[in-house]
Amino acid sequence: MGKAIARTWDVLLIGGASGTGKTSMSYRIAKHFGLNLIEVDDFQVMLKRMTTSEQQPVLHHWDTHPDPFSMSAEEMMQNLIASGAVMRTGLEAVIANHLEANIPVVMEGDFILPELATLNHYGDEANNGRVKGLFLIEPDERQLVANYLAREPEYGEQTKRARSSWLFGQWLAVECARLGVPTVEARPWENVVERAIQKIF
Repeated sequence: MGKAIARTWDVLLIGGASGTGKTSMSYRIAKHFGLNLIEVDDFQVMLKRMTTSEQQPVLHHWDTHPDPFSMSAEEMMQNLIASGAVMRTGLEAVIANHLEANIPVVMEGDFILPELATLNHYGDEANNGRVKGLFLIEPDERQLVANYLAREPEYGEQTKRARSSWLFGQWLAVECARLGVPTVEARPWENVVERAIQKIF
């Protein structure tokens, strides 16, 4: 990839729907800048373990639904958006901590929503361009089906899950356009990191 370009931000938030290749791309971007990568999905797992369904019904929705696999793709997508909204307060605190300590980091995960990258302040820390967001978009629903099949062949074609991811990706694209947060298409995959880096300067 050549010599690393000097970054202008301290915290990079990388979001996108499941199955787009977001985590793989994020690791490569973090390595490019010589930074640690935080996987936000781990925070969701931690919060579920530390709370009850009464305290955080959105985060426990899949566990408490009488038949979670009967949920429509639209319901699955809406639950993901709601989970991101629930996670926002905690993620703001993590971002503020990194800004205050001057410890640059890349954060990635399904639960990062575009608005999180546009706040003026994170706790007592001003943004002032120190926090950037980037969202990976896969516009082809069929590609998501193929991605899941390649990653988890034991589950067969996860068409409903792919549909939910595609719907979430479409919602993210609209939100990013509304808020002025950059997006990058997942394909061609061969140069996705180079194209992504160009979007965050």
